[in-house]
Amino acid sequence: MTTTAVLFITLGAFAGGFVNGLAGTGTALFALGFLLVALDPISAVAVVSLMSVVTGIQGLWVVREALTRNVPRLMRFIIPGLLGVPVGISLLSFIDADTLKLIIGVLLLVYGGFFSFRANLPKFERRTPVLDSLIGLSGGVLGGMASLSGALPVIWCSMRPWPKAETRAVLQPFNMSVLFTTTVMLWWRGAYTAPTVTAFLIALPTSLLAAQIGIAVFRRISDNIFRRLLIGLSLLLGLGILIRALV
Repeated sequence: MTTTAVLFITLGAFAGGFVNGLAGTGTALFALGFLLVALDPISAVAVVSLMSVVTGIQGLWVVREALTRNVPRLMRFIIPGLLGVPVGISLLSFIDADTLKLIIGVLLLVYGGFFSFRANLPKFERRTPVLDSLIGLSGGVLGGMASLSGALPVIWCSMRPWPKAETRAVLQPFNMSVLFTTTVMLWWRGAYTAPTVTAFLIALPTSLLAAQIGIAVFRRISDNIFRRLLIGLSLLLGLGILIRALV
């Protein structure tokens, strides 16, 4: 592996690890651009998926108390989400994934752009177990179809006035569950070749260190700033999806 390839893998690991530690989601958005310079698309996705799962364990530890208090809420997202992954894969034959990415990208862009410049944040307080499950299911379907499992959960959770630990206690384990499923499927298809595993081992130390820096920032920001961070992440995610779909 060339020095340039190692450099870009390391940069991607730092960018992805930092946002993983800070927000608990969005790793691929910040890491893939770097990794795709050094690796083929399948290997890059395989590295990012596994890196997100392993690195995310640190983030789960940070919000462990919120996790144990809100297990029923989390299960309303995770169980439908995991059921949605194979549904999304099966729908690939009937729905154009590129068109779907454009639609989701525009949705994220409009939502993130609108609320990024407003003084008042969206505020949806009442309990919505059915809607939570539908968001989880939709995230799983989008994950299976277009690797966009986090898009709708990020929007939904940023609308809820939950403490930042409770929000993260939904987003991070949900994304890790879907990405773990993706990792297993990629392994089953033979994506984890020797060069891919080597790239992952190069990325891992930097990713773990960057996640710790992100976690340190997460601990210091307020609940409202964390919600604004998720809204801003929606904006960036939408821009990233549209750029990749149109270029």
